[in-house]
Amino acid sequence: MPLFGLKFGKKKLKEEERHLQANNRDFNLEFEYANNSIKTSKYNFFTFLPLNLFEQFHSESQCLFLFLLILQLIPEVSSLSWFTTVVPLVLVLTVSGVKDAIDDFNRYKSDNHVNNRPVQVLINGSLKDDKWMNIQVGDIIKLENNNFVTADLLLLSSSEPHSLTYIETAELDGETNLKVKQALTVTAELGEDLQKLTDFNGEVKCEAPNNKLDKFTGSLTLHGEKFALDNEKMLLRGCTIRNTEWCFGLVIYAGPDTKLMQNCGKTTFKRTSIDRLMNVLVLVIFAFLALMCFILAIGNGIWEHDKGYYFQVYLPWAVGVDSAPYSGFLMFWSYVIILNTVVPISLYVSVEIIRLGNSFYIDWDRKMYYPLNDTPAQARTTTLNEELGQIKYIFSDKTGTLTQNIMAFNKCSINGKSYGDVYDMAGQRTEITEHTEKVDFSYNPLADPKFVFYDHSLVEAVKLDDAATHRFFRLLSLCHTVMPEEKKEGNLVYQAQSPDEGALVTAARNFGFVFRARTPETITVVEMGETKDYKLLAILDFNNVRKRMSVIVRSPEGDLTLYCKGADTIVYELLHSSCGPLKEETMEHLNEFAGEGLRTLVVAYKNLQEDYFEEWHKRHHEASTALDGREEKLSELYEEIEKDLMLLGATAIEDKLQDGVPQTIETLTKAHIKIWVLTGDKQETAVNIGYSCNMLHDDMEDVFIIEGNTSEDVLNELRTARKKMNPDSFQESDEINIKFKNPSMKSRILPEEQANGVYGLVINGHSLAYALEGNLELELVRTASMCKVVICCRVTPLQKAQVVELVKKYKKAVTLAIGDGANDVSMIKTAHIGVGISGQEGMQAVLSSDFSFAQFRYLQRLLLVHGRWSYIRMCKFLRYFFYKNFAFTLVHFWYGFFSGFSAQTVYDQWFITLYNLVYTSLPVLGMSLFDQDVDDRWSMQFPHLYEPGQQNLYFNKIEFVKCVLHGIYSSLILFFIPYGAMYDTVRSDGKAIADYQSFALMAQTCLLIVVSVQIGLDTAYWTAVNQFFIWGSLSVYFAIIFTMYSDGMYLIFAASFPFIGTARNTLSQPSVWLAIFLSIILCVLPVVGSRFLKAQLMPTVSDKVLRKIREAKKRPLPPLPKTRLRRTSTRRSGYAFSHQHGFGALIMSGRNMRPKLPFTATGMFSPNSEKNRHK
Repeated sequence: MPLFGLKFGKKKLKEEERHLQANNRDFNLEFEYANNSIKTSKYNFFTFLPLNLFEQFHSESQCLFLFLLILQLIPEVSSLSWFTTVVPLVLVLTVSGVKDAIDDFNRYKSDNHVNNRPVQVLINGSLKDDKWMNIQVGDIIKLENNNFVTADLLLLSSSEPHSLTYIETAELDGETNLKVKQALTVTAELGEDLQKLTDFNGEVKCEAPNNKLDKFTGSLTLHGEKFALDNEKMLLRGCTIRNTEWCFGLVIYAGPDTKLMQNCGKTTFKRTSIDRLMNVLVLVIFAFLALMCFILAIGNGIWEHDKGYYFQVYLPWAVGVDSAPYSGFLMFWSYVIILNTVVPISLYVSVEIIRLGNSFYIDWDRKMYYPLNDTPAQARTTTLNEELGQIKYIFSDKTGTLTQNIMAFNKCSINGKSYGDVYDMAGQRTEITEHTEKVDFSYNPLADPKFVFYDHSLVEAVKLDDAATHRFFRLLSLCHTVMPEEKKEGNLVYQAQSPDEGALVTAARNFGFVFRARTPETITVVEMGETKDYKLLAILDFNNVRKRMSVIVRSPEGDLTLYCKGADTIVYELLHSSCGPLKEETMEHLNEFAGEGLRTLVVAYKNLQEDYFEEWHKRHHEASTALDGREEKLSELYEEIEKDLMLLGATAIEDKLQDGVPQTIETLTKAHIKIWVLTGDKQETAVNIGYSCNMLHDDMEDVFIIEGNTSEDVLNELRTARKKMNPDSFQESDEINIKFKNPSMKSRILPEEQANGVYGLVINGHSLAYALEGNLELELVRTASMCKVVICCRVTPLQKAQVVELVKKYKKAVTLAIGDGANDVSMIKTAHIGVGISGQEGMQAVLSSDFSFAQFRYLQRLLLVHGRWSYIRMCKFLRYFFYKNFAFTLVHFWYGFFSGFSAQTVYDQWFITLYNLVYTSLPVLGMSLFDQDVDDRWSMQFPHLYEPGQQNLYFNKIEFVKCVLHGIYSSLILFFIPYGAMYDTVRSDGKAIADYQSFALMAQTCLLIVVSVQIGLDTAYWTAVNQFFIWGSLSVYFAIIFTMYSDGMYLIFAASFPFIGTARNTLSQPSVWLAIFLSIILCVLPVVGSRFLKAQLMPTVSDKVLRKIREAKKRPLPPLPKTRLRRTSTRRSGYAFSHQHGFGALIMSGRNMRPKLPFTATGMFSPNSEKNRHK
């Protein structure tokens, strides 16, 4: 029995094989399989307090502050009140705890939303409504059209013929094309008969839960017979049911055992590099504190032995102190308490406030708001802001992140003439804008209203009955594997295997060649208002080798024609010799289309002889039924008939990128950020997008393709690529080779290697699996990190995470992963920063992300503006904070040598309490929340300003040492100048002022003015708030000391306010102000001088860019470039359709056809019929 949600007892054994029985919960419960509820939250009501405190006290600093608190509770060593530590500590723990609770509650709400989705489950012969979280392994559930798949199911039956089920897998692999699953014949007979389904008692034995999305092996035993199960019969959680009224499935894996959740990775607590550095520095500071206390304790022991022992008449030792060494021991702990302000706990409170403020800036940024779907940018975590300014590697999904998942028929070439461009009256090509006149398709009642085209000359060619144009669109309406759906007459919806095919068939539809219906033997097309039935004789299916598909049809007139479309490089080899001149003209158009990043296909046809086709068709039937070598025989027959084709033209489809993607990638590349695209899509599609986005271009020295099928092949391909990029990397003297030959070296971080040019790398998923193995991963990361762009295709969600982890392991770099689907969740969780795009693939990525917005283009603003500002602000804050506290605390250290090492504080107790809380807190927060070296426009225009963050130049161990040295120098000035000014000094009326209280007031006044001037020097962007905070803090200081040191306060609280009259007596002396002015000059002058000389003699990248900006500001601000990014390329897109091989055979078999269609029921349809004629 779980107690408070926690299970105790024996550890669950690792599952080797899954064994379950349908409709038998008692049997399945014996194996303790996970139910269907998921949990990504970390806490519950009972575990929150102990677990959260345990996590927080994992921080070394929190433990040290707790130790200080315990010290202050010991009267013998306590030199300050206990509440000076306990209040800030409780405040920090509370703020962090509340923030963690809110974050975890959001995760809990997300889990709750998913777990409480409704589902119909078969229980005792009837369907009952239940929640997802209550589903158990072995249950039979019913899903309907557009439902999310509840768990990993074995498909039993569906509403479609032959129990086919159409699913969309965008959440799993990013592909939006439909995929087909088919149930076993023996279970398909169950249909939707609830009694038969209830009586179904099949036993399934299958593999244990794993993360392999494309693999499943198992067996179903029913009535003593055994049936093989594979992935084609499985519906995976994360998919969506499409074009299927209903289906029934048997739950095989549930909840955390599903393949989607197995690929999600663990939720880890992310810390920034600055957090990790601060933890190290806090330990260093406490070691420094211990050293100071040890020196002062030794001093106290010596002083008490030499002087104090004989001075006890005037200064008796404390009760219990009977020797000088014991006195020194107690003084050690007293000084630990006094000097602990060198790292006050308010540092952590301030850091959290700064991060929270900078997170609000992201939430409030209107330039990152997407009005079309009312989506603002959102900082879903407040602990990672400054790391946005240090990104070196971006790992991006493709589908839905870089692209919109929308294909548009953009241009075409027909019989040597190019269509799609718009020309003005002077014959000059004009750019298409939202104001460009669109083609009016209202003459066609079956046109798709969403289709947009701008070139009116193509419509005119169609209307003028141009033979080549008609044949071109006839081909597009016949040569495909699209399935039409017409629930209402005239309301056509195309279900395409790939979005490319849908775009081509829709184009043909709008230009008057409407694909209306299909059966296994016929294709019905409405051509210019006339309905025609073409007899479908054969589909020569697509595969990755052929890179083309063809159909053979007989027209109503009896003509036999083969229509073919495919990759230009393939189809051009099959053309008839008479097509020479047309090939050259079409080639020019193809180059132009490819230069604009469009996806091109070549279309061709061939008229067939009746007697030859009859003979070929017989051989085709024999080959298609052959038991041995079927694929090879069919391929030979396809090659034979697809010869001497006549060229018709080419199509150009735009895989629509999100707005501003090429410009964003170009800007981020200028900021020396490396972009890797990790996609589940196929290689051709990913490479096309690489060129469209300007990631890949023809100016590159080479684009390496890694596609080896063995570990050895992959290794050779990677080494060949590395040898070309950097031949010196194979020499024994190479730094990395030496490093990894020495196994004793603990650091695995690789230094940066420079290639001898600009290169790209494309690697396939099966090759990546080998490359991620232990002996190859080093080779992969060395080769890939030298490339400007890396594209990984056909990768699983887990592989995405592994690639990110690989870079984190071997590179000292901050990584960012960005995606929009469930298949990106593991990558988002693994990277230092995870960004979710609220796109078309659901909200899974957003729910797991650290930051989210609606468009990829907002990433450049997130990094170059918000990230850079956050990083600069945090670094300035830390440098100033450590400086002011070292300057403040070390004055105590010097004072110890002049006070008999007695642990007496140099300042008034109230000043010590209020220094970090009131006097210096607001000015540094003002700078840390509002400061910016340049505004957002210049930040975007000069991406090189981002480099210092990547190299971590603004706050590191060296910068910290500089802060310490600066603080030590200032503390020497702040102690010895007031000391010298007070020593043997008299007032203007002859009275002495060299007393402790006057010295304390003078020292603290010098300190506060010096640190206020210092923050003024550090502030680059002045606002009214900064001015108010700095001048206000100084005003509050003087108001407080004149109030607290007044006669009235002393009379009311004599013990608490002993500095009676000190302020008016000391600050009225000109010599005091002269000493204060001298302290300020001596503290500030070296800072100003060193900064000036450094900027002049050793300017950094930022100094050079800032100088350019200052010069540019003297001129009018340049307008943002509005030129359309175009690339010139001789490379053309491959046949990039996301087809499933064998889908043509499925269509020809008729197994996916509905028994009855609205069209066949209504007979022949024509737009010119009386019923549909325009009135």
